[in-house]
Amino acid sequence: MRRIIIHAGFHRTGTASLQQTLRANRAALRPDIRLVLRPGMKALCECARAYSLSRQDYDLGMVKYEAALLIEALKGETAQTIIITSEDLSGHMPRRHKMHGYGAGPHLMRAISDAFKAASPEDQLTFFFTTRSADPWLRSCYAENVRAGRMVWDEGDYMKRLKASANHDQTLDLIKDEIADHALIDAALEEYATRPVGMAEALLDHLGIDTKQRASLVPSPEQNAALPEALIKELLALNRSDLDDAALRRAKRALIEEAA
Repeated sequence: MRRIIIHAGFHRTGTASLQQTLRANRAALRPDIRLVLRPGMKALCECARAYSLSRQDYDLGMVKYEAALLIEALKGETAQTIIITSEDLSGHMPRRHKMHGYGAGPHLMRAISDAFKAASPEDQLTFFFTTRSADPWLRSCYAENVRAGRMVWDEGDYMKRLKASANHDQTLDLIKDEIADHALIDAALEEYATRPVGMAEALLDHLGIDTKQRASLVPSPEQNAALPEALIKELLALNRSDLDDAALRRAKRALIEEAA
């Protein structure tokens, strides 16, 4: 029986570092572990993001369809563990497209679960989520929304408006209700970030990877490092300007490159 682990988020909880660490150590983890990253399931991720916006049955049906195609594509995989990882499986980051939380998450996990059970019932499916304390998570999401979007609120306003979305435990409880037939494990960024290979250690613990094999693994460079406060303020000022979208993107890119 194969083990399939779905790592579906949350955003800004060390996911990029976890994914890059796993990618960097693919050869060392093979042949026992197969890794599927976003490029290997782009359509599924896009369907999940679409449903998080629309909440329409059609889009949820497309999530099931793409999840079924993914598991079918993995039917011949001989690795005993398959790790499928992308935070986009939980939909868009809160406040993207004016979203306020992960309300779509429970339905998305149920859709993926249903598709996998129907297509490959012999596999053991586990859901895995990385989490973060509320205030640091909100600040990180705020900075990312300022950098990548047209966020015009100040940080304090953002944290007040998005406070409910930072309750990861509540979201996970709702997800558990939807996937009661499967295990759900979670790991806090604060607990694992300083360990030798960071957040990937949470998965290694769950999989029972021994000390000898872990010793051969290498950490990835820090991903999505926090932006300096001064840079966030400059980006916010650009967001509040009357630049059109194309000009805004160019100005922000130049500012970020100059600060690098």
